[in-house]
Amino acid sequence: MAEFAHRAGAPLECICMALKVQKRQEGTDAEGNLRWKIGISIGGGIDQNHRQSVYSDSGIYVTSVEANSPAEEAGLKVHDKILQVNGVDYTMITHERAVKYLKKEPVLDLLVTRATAKHSTEVQM
Repeated sequence: MAEFAHRAGAPLECICMALKVQKRQEGTDAEGNLRWKIGISIGGGIDQNHRQSVYSDSGIYVTSVEANSPAEEAGLKVHDKILQVNGVDYTMITHERAVKYLKKEPVLDLLVTRATAKHSTEVQM
């Protein structure tokens, strides 16, 4: 498991991976709006008590990835720390806002880091 111990808002130097997730249409909601499936669950956020989490900071982490989902096909893995989604900073975001934004767009350009990242680009945020 990744141990980042990163304080929200502080500079973070890490090895990052850019991933593009093209969600699949999953039907419509009660108002007739399209619903899109990504296939992950997330945990964390600046509003969560990180002391009750398996992660040592308040970042947003992937806690599960569904088999054969758009997320798995894009390369997301459990314990990935999400740093950005479509240019939005995920190092200082509440859990609720993170979930809402992930559900909003049909295509997600993600910047993630993981403890075992190889062949990636170094990015300083």
